[in-house]
Amino acid sequence: MKTQARVVYFNGRLIPETEARISIYDSALMFGDMVFEMTRSFRKRQFKLREHIDRLYAGIKILRIPLAMTPEQMEQACHETVEANEHLFADDDEHRLMIDVSRGLLGIYEGIEGMHRGPNVIIADFPLRWTVAGMSPLFEQGVNVVITAQRAIPASLLDPKIKNRSRVHYMMANIEASQIEGDNNWALLLDPDGFIAEGTGDNFFIVKDGAVITPEARNILRGVSRAYVIEELCVDLGLPAIETNIEPYDVYTADEAFMTGTPFCMLPVTTLNGNPIGTGKVGPV
Repeated sequence: MKTQARVVYFNGRLIPETEARISIYDSALMFGDMVFEMTRSFRKRQFKLREHIDRLYAGIKILRIPLAMTPEQMEQACHETVEANEHLFADDDEHRLMIDVSRGLLGIYEGIEGMHRGPNVIIADFPLRWTVAGMSPLFEQGVNVVITAQRAIPASLLDPKIKNRSRVHYMMANIEASQIEGDNNWALLLDPDGFIAEGTGDNFFIVKDGAVITPEARNILRGVSRAYVIEELCVDLGLPAIETNIEPYDVYTADEAFMTGTPFCMLPVTTLNGNPIGTGKVGPV
């Protein structure tokens, strides 16, 4: 029966989101030991859902989370969650899925009665509007990226290609960027070698002499939207796409710059540390 409250997929069942709970002894709480994905829809159809799920399962494999659920079952569970909540969404809003997989209880707590054993799988469906509300002016104005003192964590320490919940460094970078004077400041992280890495949940591109250039995929999350730009949009538009090391100097002297991320798709970056990139306005590419 359809309810007037959102439901979430929780370990094989659809339950009210207010009842979705994991244990205080879960490895996710103790260690940030969780992989996740965030997706969105267009015209109520999930975009690149399978690509997100494939990346999720790459992380599950590398982190050795013993999940019996197959990617096909995960995809079906996502569609079931969307269908169960569709009647609660306005005609002009889109679905934003949050898929979380934790290892579950730490071994020393598994003897506690009444606890769920094994990994937890949670799929929440909430309005895209929550994430992008108020962002529409940025598509014309652009954002100011701020190089923060907080660096990206390199793959040699904690591989950012695994989309995990150990993200306190993102939070610290965002806090630092928020303290800069002015509006629309977004954090941009360098890797330990001083090269541009990524934003806190978005990938970074510059445009120079008609070529689209983005950091090497070494110390970054290999975004689904990033791949879409490189492998599909640039091909369709006949634009060279280059993955290479980028220094702040390259950004200052670029013709254009932009960020990619699943909820907002693409956003222009018009300034770096308050200094105009190119004309300081949204460019043609």
